[in-house]
Amino acid sequence: MEKIQVKSLHSPFGELVLGSYKGKICLCDWKFRKQRDQIDNRIMRYLSSTMVASESEILQELTEQLKEYFIKHRGIFDIPILMAGSDFQRAVWDALTKISYGDSCSYLELATQLGNPSTVRAVASAVGANGLSLLVPCHRVIGSNGELRGYAGGLNAKRKLLDLEG
Repeated sequence: MEKIQVKSLHSPFGELVLGSYKGKICLCDWKFRKQRDQIDNRIMRYLSSTMVASESEILQELTEQLKEYFIKHRGIFDIPILMAGSDFQRAVWDALTKISYGDSCSYLELATQLGNPSTVRAVASAVGANGLSLLVPCHRVIGSNGELRGYAGGLNAKRKLLDLEG
């Protein structure tokens, strides 16, 4: 059975945990978030696999791309990802990937883009369940009034990421 290879990475905004499976990134998330166990268990369940501390070529490439991002030398990640979640979650996460570097949108705008503004709470829940932070840029989603709302890495990290992106 193929394992999910995971490693930690220290970033200027907090500790990240990175994971790869069959040459794709399936995890790039905040190590000390509240839903850490839930996210990891969902990924392992969807991939019918377990996690093992290990390095891989794709994890090395992601590490380099993240370092470039943190020093403003990269605005777009060019790395294959694997979204492990329900059809609805994957639709929300796919919509997140379309929010450009330096832009933001509200949860309501995101729900409207997905065709049903009344699903704003479900959309917010799916955004919160994202295990590919930064690659699937959930930090770019804000409240309708322009205020910062919850973020797995904390509101301070969210603010700093938005500032980094301008």
